[in-house]
Amino acid sequence: MTAEPANPVAAVRALMPSLTPAAKSIARLILDDPGLVVRSTITEFSAASGTSEATVVRTARALGFTGYSQLRFALAAAVAKEPERLVPGDLGPDDPLTDVIAKVARAEAEALADTAAQLDPDQLGEVVEAISDARRVDVYGVAASGLVACDMSQKLLRIGLSSHPFSDAHLALTSAALLRKGDVAVAISCGGETPDVLVPARTAAEGGALVVAITNNPRSSLAGLAHHTLVSAGRETAFRPGALASRISQLLIVDCIFVGLAQRRYDTAEAAIRATRHATDRYRNR
Repeated sequence: MTAEPANPVAAVRALMPSLTPAAKSIARLILDDPGLVVRSTITEFSAASGTSEATVVRTARALGFTGYSQLRFALAAAVAKEPERLVPGDLGPDDPLTDVIAKVARAEAEALADTAAQLDPDQLGEVVEAISDARRVDVYGVAASGLVACDMSQKLLRIGLSSHPFSDAHLALTSAALLRKGDVAVAISCGGETPDVLVPARTAAEGGALVVAITNNPRSSLAGLAHHTLVSAGRETAFRPGALASRISQLLIVDCIFVGLAQRRYDTAEAAIRATRHATDRYRNR
């Protein structure tokens, strides 16, 4: 029996890029109005989506459900916990700023909740252990994911770990080519297909480094080559393209890794934080 995804809305959103065009249109309809699935029989939903019942069933299975009925029941349970998911919340060009604040806050809260729900603690623990023991940690990311890469490296440096962020593909490849067994490469990419992240990650893996992927798409090329994949979530809208929508959830994963490392290396992490704080305080008060 197919295991039901822990969070059906997050599962649909995460797997969207890997679907066929017909399945993608069905998934988009599910995300735009999950209540439609809850209210509709398979015949009604196939008519609303303009596809056959067989296509609806295949799409439900591709999304990790045994069929349409399981998808429908899972969405019903999800929206029962969070009824606001039944209400479309995309941003419009004429929305007043009060609505903008509410919709952005809701989208980011949903992204954090969805990420937390699907974040595998066992995978996270293995990532923390690998980074804690690593000789060196590379972090690859471009655009919005590049900002997350910088944040992660800064956090690791703060607790005494050797880490460098790379958003330039040539520099990333130069560093990745020198990684070996015992090193870790963290690759951050919303869709998991960005060449500037994917190629250095593959190079690092070929050299023997352990590769960690932080991505929205668990079926992406990046997830396929990574030793560990931590899945982020983020709702894309007209004013929030995928990378921006996932940034807040990528930061949540980075923060979880950081806290796990600080716990594991408590004595050295505390000493490093004390030393770095003293250095920056001294600089400010000179």
